[in-house]
Amino acid sequence: RAIYRALRASVSKEDKLSLDRTICDKICSLASFRFANTVLLYSPIGSEIDLTPVAIRALELGKKIAFPICDTERRVMTFKYVSTLDELKVGSYSIPEPDKDSPAFAGEQNALCIVPALASDEQGFRLGYGKGYYDRYMVRFTGVSAGICYSNELKPFLYHGRYDRHVDVVVTDKRIKTCNK
Repeated sequence: RAIYRALRASVSKEDKLSLDRTICDKICSLASFRFANTVLLYSPIGSEIDLTPVAIRALELGKKIAFPICDTERRVMTFKYVSTLDELKVGSYSIPEPDKDSPAFAGEQNALCIVPALASDEQGFRLGYGKGYYDRYMVRFTGVSAGICYSNELKPFLYHGRYDRHVDVVVTDKRIKTCNK
């Protein structure tokens, strides 16, 4: 994890802005984005890919957007709807989150969940921050999941354990890789 964090931190602000914009454009070009009623996003921290353009585009198209809230005691994550990015406030792990009283995402199938990763592999397995929130969430998620990372973070194979879940598609600045189930 430290290697991938350092790799990502070495990207200049200008390059990061360009790479993030390219990834967001690719996400918005996905059929799963076009047909989704709800897009599950995350609030970037540190060097994570900024999905603000995806959130804005989804709202412009009349889609619902939702962001995660982490329950640090039970180590589970739920998604809550917001109607504007201004509704996000600093929460668990210093990550901007919706209000706990916001309506919860009900799990409809026409949803796209965008999953952050420090690195991903060709099979759709990802290296996250090690707490397992997304892996536990993906067990019950029935929509399409899209992992995102920079192209230099997409590897042929990453070690994964039996509880790790893969995404349906990996989006990088250079390609969109559909992963077999």
